[in-house]
Amino acid sequence: MSDTEKAPVADNISNSELDQIVDPDAGLSDAERAENERRLLRKLDLVLIPWLTLLYLMCFLDRTNIGNAKVANLTKDIPMSTTQYNASLTIFFISYAIFEALANFLLKRTRPSIFIPIIIILWGACMLGMGFIKNWSGLMAARWFLGACEAGLFPGVNYYLSCWYKRNEFGVRAAIFFSAAALAGSFGGLLAAAIEKLDGKRGLAGWAWIFIIEGALTILIGFISFFMVHDFPDEANFLSKDDRMRVLYRLKQDKQSSAEHETFKMLYFWQAVKDWKTYAGMLVYMGPLMPLYSFSLFLPSIIQQMNFSSATAVTQLLSVPPYAAAAVATVVAGLYSDRIQKRAIFNICISLVGIAGFIMLLASTNPGVQYAGTFLGAMGIYPCIPITIAWVANNVEGVYKRGIVLGTVIGWGNINGVVSSNIYYDSPRYIQGHATIIGYMFIGVFGGSILMATMLSRENKKRLNGERNYWVEGKSQREIEEMGDMRPDFMYTI
Repeated sequence: MSDTEKAPVADNISNSELDQIVDPDAGLSDAERAENERRLLRKLDLVLIPWLTLLYLMCFLDRTNIGNAKVANLTKDIPMSTTQYNASLTIFFISYAIFEALANFLLKRTRPSIFIPIIIILWGACMLGMGFIKNWSGLMAARWFLGACEAGLFPGVNYYLSCWYKRNEFGVRAAIFFSAAALAGSFGGLLAAAIEKLDGKRGLAGWAWIFIIEGALTILIGFISFFMVHDFPDEANFLSKDDRMRVLYRLKQDKQSSAEHETFKMLYFWQAVKDWKTYAGMLVYMGPLMPLYSFSLFLPSIIQQMNFSSATAVTQLLSVPPYAAAAVATVVAGLYSDRIQKRAIFNICISLVGIAGFIMLLASTNPGVQYAGTFLGAMGIYPCIPITIAWVANNVEGVYKRGIVLGTVIGWGNINGVVSSNIYYDSPRYIQGHATIIGYMFIGVFGGSILMATMLSRENKKRLNGERNYWVEGKSQREIEEMGDMRPDFMYTI
């Protein structure tokens, strides 16, 4: 059977085989092993990454297109104050954070090929419904349910990808996946400028058509996803049995217990709660995430205040280049972060670029300087998010523990989206908004990354010096493996 053929059910890896993961390439030469690994990675990248990236593009487009709709007169046709508009942004993050904590648990307990398409269809329906709202209350209800339905995708996919790739391969894949957020900004501006031309068609405003068309497209992609999203490595039907075992064996050699068959125990929850890395990750992740949402929600309004042109289409189009630059920076940073196996130094340096950009926006009234600041701001925010996710995932072991930690870190970051919705109200300078972002970037990304790197480095030194060897005394090999990242021989990525 060729590798591209669907593996029959009888060819699936059994639980007993999962307990005895073996090398499917035993007896092959080094060159043959390397070729099998390259072929496997090519297949994984081609099958998993493009579609998942498209899904996140739609996800981010649907949560932030309200910024484009505002420029297209949403707040004039549906009368609302600045406070009410900000509340419609805030309510999304509340429901998003509430339901996000359950996402990775549900993804593992169900199946990715079922869970992910269902939530896509549901949030697409919410988005489409926003095109028919008649008042502010309707907008609030739609944004609440949009947040609840979108909550499962980002933490779910990052957790899912971490169960496929080795630690030194995960960063660039997470970066490519997350670059869709920046592409959504570029694509959203272009799409909004085109859709606005439907203003008045069938009695609907241009902003309504933005919601309707993008929502319908999301629903279509959701149905196609039933055929495009695959399950975890031990059950993925696009791989042969040998390739599935090869994935699991590679993870095991990378000292990842993602390769093991694991059933849920409350022990894993408490391990995540008691792990200091959970809280360090929360500090670092909130640093770029609040600025990300502020930037993506308010960039059209920020550019509009620069007075380049009175035409809304020009404002929409001017929002495209900063996002494009951010997308390129995100992928390049992820690639080199994997190559040198360092995370902290990228966060530290890139965050300073973002801080410089927002200082330019804060300090100058020159439209050219301010517009240049949006480029630096975008390039300083977007790359830090996948690097932080990869950093957290690299340093947490155990299928369920990693899922819980990632869900907690990402959920906390999204709670800070509430802040992002309520700091940009003092137009035209937006001094409070820009200053708040600078504070988040400096304390969260810059300071938090230095703190986390210092603590991880100290722990690695203790493990290398044998100061943690007593943790495994009297334990069986199986018990040692179940310790995950608490094993003395597990070295943290810095």
